[in-house]
Amino acid sequence: MSGAIDAHVHLWNRATDPQPWIDPATMAAIDRDFAAGDLERMLDETGSATAVVVQASNSIAETRRLLAGAGPRAAGVVGWIDLTGDVGAQLATFGPDPRRPLVGLRHLVHLDPDPAWLCRPDVGAALDALQTHGLCFDLVVRSWQQPLAAAVAGAHPGLRFVVDHLGGVADTTDDDGWERGLRALAARPNVSAKISGLARLVADPPRLRRVVGLAVEAFGPQRLMYGSDWPVACLGAGPVAWRTAVEEILAGLSAGERAAIMSGTAAACYGLGT
Repeated sequence: MSGAIDAHVHLWNRATDPQPWIDPATMAAIDRDFAAGDLERMLDETGSATAVVVQASNSIAETRRLLAGAGPRAAGVVGWIDLTGDVGAQLATFGPDPRRPLVGLRHLVHLDPDPAWLCRPDVGAALDALQTHGLCFDLVVRSWQQPLAAAVAGAHPGLRFVVDHLGGVADTTDDDGWERGLRALAARPNVSAKISGLARLVADPPRLRRVVGLAVEAFGPQRLMYGSDWPVACLGAGPVAWRTAVEEILAGLSAGERAAIMSGTAAACYGLGT
């Protein structure tokens, strides 16, 4: 097994953390619980050593459970707290030594009813506090939200931002608008991005190769990281086929560039193993 890091996976137990977005009719492949043992099997199948487990609901209780029970192959957790509240007080509730390190935070911006949530003054103050605590902020946004995300990243140049799923390209038909938004994000030196959330595009190889190639050009390998978005990837080609597609697209890069995308960027950005 390589030392690859899968920078974006989820775990959920719906008895404690309901996932109302899962439609049993159209999402039958993920209409169940996913635990640490399932994650280990997926990592073995795809050839990754460890993973970053990312919150799936805006719940501090879910984050506590992930920090305690994400399993030995979880290198870190990107969790959730209420960024309109007291950041320090909420982080203190996780205790001094959780089983897995909290490496970043995320809010489901793409689902928030407030389209201006990212630029709220109290959220801005919280983002400054994240920098003080050495945490990243994952941006899960729709393609049309990318310009706002770029402006927020520019307003907080000392905070590391990570764009999930290449800014929502799989959920838009406006590739030109998406490209402008992604390039605006890439222009911010404190922003990295995940080649993740694109397993559905494996069925469209020309488009997949085009959007990943554009991301490599815009960000460079040192600011890109691979993620499976498992188990959501099971709604598309699945994590094994997705990993294979990514490796084929990146085959023309140097060994060092491929290593950055498959492990180095995630390790550096999230402070894994340090």
